[in-house]
Amino acid sequence: MVQVNGNYLKLKAGYLFPEIARRVKGFSEANPSAAIIRLGIGDVTEPLPEACRNAMKAAVDEMGTHAGFRGYGPEQGYLWLREKIAANDFQARGCQITAEEIFVSDGSKCDSSNILDILGSNNRIAVTDPVYPVYVDSNVMAGATGDADEAGRYGGLSYLPITAENGFTAEIPKEKVDLIYLCFPNNPTGAVASKSQLKAWVDYACANNSLILFDAAYEAFIQNPELPHSIYEIEGARNCAIEFRSFSKNAGFTGTRCAITVVPRGLMGKAANGEEIEIWGLWNRRQCTKFNGVSYIVQRGAEAVYSPEGQGQVKALVAFYMENASIIRSALKEAGLEVYGGEQAPYVWIKTPNGLDSWQFFDKLLQGANVVGTPGSGFGAAGEGYFRLSAFNSRANVEEAITRIRKLLLA
Repeated sequence: MVQVNGNYLKLKAGYLFPEIARRVKGFSEANPSAAIIRLGIGDVTEPLPEACRNAMKAAVDEMGTHAGFRGYGPEQGYLWLREKIAANDFQARGCQITAEEIFVSDGSKCDSSNILDILGSNNRIAVTDPVYPVYVDSNVMAGATGDADEAGRYGGLSYLPITAENGFTAEIPKEKVDLIYLCFPNNPTGAVASKSQLKAWVDYACANNSLILFDAAYEAFIQNPELPHSIYEIEGARNCAIEFRSFSKNAGFTGTRCAITVVPRGLMGKAANGEEIEIWGLWNRRQCTKFNGVSYIVQRGAEAVYSPEGQGQVKALVAFYMENASIIRSALKEAGLEVYGGEQAPYVWIKTPNGLDSWQFFDKLLQGANVVGTPGSGFGAAGEGYFRLSAFNSRANVEEAITRIRKLLLA
């Protein structure tokens, strides 16, 4: 009988979002007339920007001709898209990132997991707590952790709590770690990092030969012009950081799939024998071996994001979701809840009331208001006692959901 990867058996229960789906399905089957509003999983609801749709339609027509047909594309992504990304997302902000250092992929979630293919399993790893579950679970699957304790914390990981008490800003580790996961604007708390805070992380990483995996999937939602959108706005970051970005939330590509990973040339790692190895070459080899690239049609749609029309339409989408976040944040504060986030990110992070734990509050909202959110404990032990609501929904659904929640809480 074939042997399975035993590391998967160390995973705690189910992945957070399948567990939510299981509970919602059970409730729906028992209450078929309930009109459930989902403010849980961070999936977008508004249509793709017109500029992207038109570009993809034109690309489909191209593919229907002998002259325009394309088969396998470059695994790293078409140069014309990578050049647009480099110029608009990085060079325009003073970041010295070139098209060669950009890899187009089908999702930042995928890349933040796949990056472990090129990293050793003996690295000392630091994650914030709460944390996007993929960072932890992918390390468990890769054999980079020990078993989980009763609180769900895995041996071999350094957990950096982010709570209201520390302003949702993780402290720099006192011990040396090799690999650091950072996500700003943060999922799930909605917290952001200033340039000085990121500089402290970059300085630590450079001093300790550490690698930062920086998830900037929500950078488009930053409203404060003083806040950095990329870790490469920080001096020295090219020597210690890989950045992940996505078209999923800003341009609605969650079902279309397009993202990028930035791996600077000259960023080095170390082999078991102590030899220094350039990480760019390893990632390029990994992608060329295990990935056939994002479709030509989708990449043309992503390119249209950088057209004048696309820029305006994407900004309108971001503004729409941020207004949803403002509605949620304001209404829940008025209802007496402690509320965080929702100002520079599409997530509102709530302190659960009356001593309820995260899953108890989930069930209360589901059963009493027919509203689905995300229990904070699903993001880590320090997330217990908190709850996440997403701004990704229609205006009508957001307003109705908040009306129901307020009624439930104030009853």
